[in-house]
Amino acid sequence: MASRAKRRRAAGPPECREEEGGGDDTEDDSSEEPGSEEDSDDDDDEEEELNQEVNIEFEAHSISDNDKNGIKKLLQQLFLKAPVSTADLTDILIQQNHIGSVIKQAELLEESDDDDDDDPDEVFGFISLLNLTERKGTECAEQIKELVLSQCEKNCEQSMVEQLDKLLSDTTKPVGFLLSERFINVPPQIALPMHQQLQKELIEAQKTNKPCGKCYFYLLISKTFTNKKSNIRKKGSSSRQKEELMFSNAEEEFFYEKSLLKFSYSVEEESDSCLGGRWSFEDVPMKPLRTVMVIPADRMNAIMDKLKEYLSV
Repeated sequence: MASRAKRRRAAGPPECREEEGGGDDTEDDSSEEPGSEEDSDDDDDEEEELNQEVNIEFEAHSISDNDKNGIKKLLQQLFLKAPVSTADLTDILIQQNHIGSVIKQAELLEESDDDDDDDPDEVFGFISLLNLTERKGTECAEQIKELVLSQCEKNCEQSMVEQLDKLLSDTTKPVGFLLSERFINVPPQIALPMHQQLQKELIEAQKTNKPCGKCYFYLLISKTFTNKKSNIRKKGSSSRQKEELMFSNAEEEFFYEKSLLKFSYSVEEESDSCLGGRWSFEDVPMKPLRTVMVIPADRMNAIMDKLKEYLSV
């Protein structure tokens, strides 16, 4: 399972990048004549180096103890300041490593100026599932349910709150919390084999009576954005119109289309760091959201077919 992507040396949101070159260098260069040919050549070389793009191949591996910090970092990217124990959640995902995968770089580039910074265990993304019904009573499972229910109460009509609460409380129909997180420079094409592999692992877990077997519903929290100038919907509206949402993980739009319940809530006040990301597209300010979806398990095959249609390479 592999996918190629282009990685820039200065990857990440503009707000997260450190300014290159400080004021201290100005005095050191004062002996050179401004506009000299040597100085111009250096600037050209630097600009060319910064804009350089290289191909990187990614591959999937089973989750291991070495992935703890990488997975936790990606979970923090999702939850931001929400009261969810990402450490507890990470530990459970590692313990149940019969399901789930991490995305890592296939091989390090031999002729890279950043070789010293490359970490062979760096996690670029991961996929897994937490069975909220099986893990009832654990800290992170209860926190996740409380998070989505509290946000539903703030943003939806009472009938949806009651429906979601009933669904999460029904122990006869387990709910799996689907996690699929990655850095923004990892292409969406890698999502197809990752989801396919996860579905195979869940089927095998059910056959062998291992944790995270049968799920009747999947709960997904997706990183989304909307134009700040869009009209803010009042409480009582079940969801935002699809046209208003942009998905950080593009493939999650197909989950949205097949979801039984869905609503969005703002995380603008929590996104005050590079981890959360402050984004603008074509000079249009964007409002960061989290979109909660509940997808019946019997609709997953249709979603996988859509992923094959749009993400096959």
